[in-house]
Amino acid sequence: FKGPYLTVPLPFRVGRAQRKPFPWLADTFIPHAHQSKAFARLDGSDAQSTLIATGTGSGKTECFTYPILEHCRQARAAGRSGIKAIILYPMNALASDQANRMAKTLVTNAALQGISAGLYVGDAPAEESKTVRKLDGDAYTLITERSELRKNPPDILLTNYKMLDFLLIRAIDAGLWAQQ
Repeated sequence: FKGPYLTVPLPFRVGRAQRKPFPWLADTFIPHAHQSKAFARLDGSDAQSTLIATGTGSGKTECFTYPILEHCRQARAAGRSGIKAIILYPMNALASDQANRMAKTLVTNAALQGISAGLYVGDAPAEESKTVRKLDGDAYTLITERSELRKNPPDILLTNYKMLDFLLIRAIDAGLWAQQ
């Protein structure tokens, strides 16, 4: 096949939300139709299993992370501590990339202040952090210091399936689950 090749991405349909899906979202956030459907399915105590299959750059991550953040915000307000959500990634690189996005959301949104999230994957990170915070430039970090994660389990834990297996069976990691 010879080029040139042209790809024309089609716009994603806008959702028909009657209200803002979560009170802490900016007024300028207008969800796509698939995001509105995901938010409705994953909201509240009647949450349903949900599969999100759509194109690259369509906001799949927001489909599940925003309802998780709202759940954690409400649980924090009710005084509940400990891990409330575990997000599993197939690869460390993907978990690390998503950790930066989540940390940025937590740091830049005042309504989400106090929600903690930790990253526990493979090797110890080059720079350990005891808090969710902004680093240099446009980089952000979740809690990565393992002793801190054990002592003060985060609301959200990002990991991979292999590390989760270790975390569930190692005695040293029992502190992660003590507040369940």
